[in-house]
Amino acid sequence: MTTTTASEKTTATRTTPRQVVAALWLFVSLFYIYCDVVGLMYPPHLKEYLSGNLNGLVIDQLFLLSAVILMTIPIGSVLISRVAPGRFARWESIVAGAVMAAVQVGTFSLGSSATLAYTYCSIIEVAGTVAITWVAARHWKPEV
Repeated sequence: MTTTTASEKTTATRTTPRQVVAALWLFVSLFYIYCDVVGLMYPPHLKEYLSGNLNGLVIDQLFLLSAVILMTIPIGSVLISRVAPGRFARWESIVAGAVMAAVQVGTFSLGSSATLAYTYCSIIEVAGTVAITWVAARHWKPEV
């Protein structure tokens, strides 16, 4: 019969910075998606989306492709932070977290028609991506 010491149990259940970063990427990715879905429920914005012009922003094929490419960053980062070699995954999360935080802050310069829901989601998304950058940079030790 094998016995397990208290320190072994603690070590076995400790969450690593890599796991925290992966969980945060999943969290912010879901928030990005949910915020966009909820945004379609606001009738004035839905009318603008359907007209192809949201507050002066043309919703065309290039815009949609750009949006999908941009969202590849956080969605891909969920996978990269879990399976890529540690050094690459760490640096990808640092850079991608900083980029996504900057992009989200930058969306407020596109116009003044942000809803309360969008503002709330943006605060959560920026906090999440800043946390990713912080954990990856300060707590995720580079693997040799």
